[in-house]
Amino acid sequence: VCLCFRDVPSVDILVWSELPTGAGLGSSAAYAVCLAAALLMVCGAISCPLKEGESTARWTEEELTLINSWAFQGERVIHGNPSGVDNAVGTWGGALRYQSGKITPLKRVPTLKILLTNTKVPRSTKVLVAGVKEKILKFPAIMNPVLDSIDAISQECQSVLEAMPANSSPEYYPVLEELFDINQHHLNVIGVGHPSLDRLCRVTASHGLHSKLTGAGGGGCGITLLRPDTSPLAVEAAKRDLCACGFECWETNIGAPGVTLHSFSSLNAEVLHALSKS
Repeated sequence: VCLCFRDVPSVDILVWSELPTGAGLGSSAAYAVCLAAALLMVCGAISCPLKEGESTARWTEEELTLINSWAFQGERVIHGNPSGVDNAVGTWGGALRYQSGKITPLKRVPTLKILLTNTKVPRSTKVLVAGVKEKILKFPAIMNPVLDSIDAISQECQSVLEAMPANSSPEYYPVLEELFDINQHHLNVIGVGHPSLDRLCRVTASHGLHSKLTGAGGGGCGITLLRPDTSPLAVEAAKRDLCACGFECWETNIGAPGVTLHSFSSLNAEVLHALSKS
């Protein structure tokens, strides 16, 4: 698809983001998705879905597919050989299953509350991946069953998440918490853990919360599952203790919608202030 259906003037692009860069949270993919959507809309390759009086709107599936394909090219420029998962999540939102290079959106998954913690420990995805490969080659009889178990954890988690919207039973959360714990132990076994992540898990466990690494591991970020009935006092105490470790924390959700066009009037004061600086 040719981007330029008509002449496009040169543009200045101002980016404002709350995502920390280089922390394994897909900040580059979020940037690539937003940039692709904006440029495609400017040159007329996709429509402007926002109707008068609406605060937000999303594009059609066909248009989202085009946005995703260009965002993936942006990710290739940045990372060389990305999986395509981050830009796909940024485009479609919700939850996706990634297996053997195939990406499948999951239907009917709930929005989960989490505590997101950045250990601020830098890591190299390439080095970590190389280390895992080395372990598999050295101890195949040990490592392959661990990888099979991680796959089984993912499948079990998918089953639980897809069952949750139809049944609001609180019994699902203890299952997810156990899966978090088992997964984190397995990730340590394959060599992508880090003392900072172990500390994160210990701190949150002291407040009755369950955590695991996210992204490449070796530092970076961890997520902590928050039940609907989790005490706000426990969350605040956990955040205080994590910050005392030198970490940075945010309360947020996973399972949110993907790339969305916002009307100017719907933007919050912080974003408007950042944009006004241009």
